Amino acid sequence: MFDRPALNAELLAAGNLDGNALQQSHPSLFSAAELTVSAGQAEAMAGLIAAIESVVAMPAYRQRVLGWAPLGARKDVAARGVFYGYDFHLAVDGPKLIEINTNAGGALLNVCLLAAHGRRDEAQRLRQAFVAMFREEWRLMRGEQPLKRIAIIDENPAGQYLAPEFELFRQLFEAHGIAAVVADPAELQRDDDRLLYRGAVVDLVYNRLTDFSLDTAVNADLKAVFEADGVVVTPHPQAHALYADKRNLMLLSDPAALADMGVPEATQRLLLAGIPRTVAVEPGASEAFWAGRKNWFFKPAAGFGSRAAYRGDKLTKRVFEEILQGGYIAQEIVPPSELTVAVADAAQVMKLDLRCYVYAGQVQLMAARLYQGQTTNFRTPGGGFAPVFAV
Repeated sequence: MFDRPALNAELLAAGNLDGNALQQSHPSLFSAAELTVSAGQAEAMAGLIAAIESVVAMPAYRQRVLGWAPLGARKDVAARGVFYGYDFHLAVDGPKLIEINTNAGGALLNVCLLAAHGRRDEAQRLRQAFVAMFREEWRLMRGEQPLKRIAIIDENPAGQYLAPEFELFRQLFEAHGIAAVVADPAELQRDDDRLLYRGAVVDLVYNRLTDFSLDTAVNADLKAVFEADGVVVTPHPQAHALYADKRNLMLLSDPAALADMGVPEATQRLLLAGIPRTVAVEPGASEAFWAGRKNWFFKPAAGFGSRAAYRGDKLTKRVFEEILQGGYIAQEIVPPSELTVAVADAAQVMKLDLRCYVYAGQVQLMAARLYQGQTTNFRTPGGGFAPVFAV
């Protein structure tokens, strides 16, 4: 059962955050609800994630997706990338993967939420696992050199909705002997092949940017030092290109493409059962897409955070014409499952997405996002993050 005072105590202890003030500024960040999934559902999601990992490792797949990726994403990096977010809808015939993100936010906030549901030991174990994950990223790139300083990077970090999590991470790293700062990329400076923040060398960047290929001008110094192997960046541009570009779902849900890449039949069956059919939106097929628009969800291939994403049954002709200009994929709609939540003593029906936070192919944590409307929005009273327990 959710315990708000326990959550407030956890936020204060973990990040010196005022839980009451956070509730005022972010009233729909945490839901009082919790979700249970069956062991079979949890196993199905883990199995699909493992199947995707096996395909991503295949040269034929990498050749295809890196062919349409930005040039900067073609740099091979030993680091795996932290906090992959595999987002699912729970359909009647099993979990369906809606998308993959490579800088998924909320993991550490959800650890605090676990503690507020009586899972303090699990919360502590996860904090230790997260620190170990960043140390492993560093080891993969730098061997046994000491990791001294991490910069948590996002544009205008204080203005980001999940800014409280940045402070949780900063203090988590500091508590484990790693100096840490939260910074805007404009505050970083290049010194030959070193990256500096206020004159101090940055060893590793925890990348929360949505400029996934580091191509904007403000990220020029960061990109230059990264490409010179002067700083470890996680997640890095190639991680996004291999996993999170939504065009990749076209390959992973296409039986002909999977067969052509040599994907084993058993793996094909897992992928085709768990990933809704995804296709490119081509102007030549506009009439067919418009006629069948209620069956599709339209998303920009390089999009994130539900921006410019549309349910087909909500489309206007004007927006549809914009979609036809290019850069969109269409995914078969899988309606989100629902959960009834008590809000101000009244029952409210919420939609939910389930996110698996993944590192190196292993699920670390499951969490739900409860909402009303077309997409997750953190604006619905009674909605927000909720813990997920497998039973």
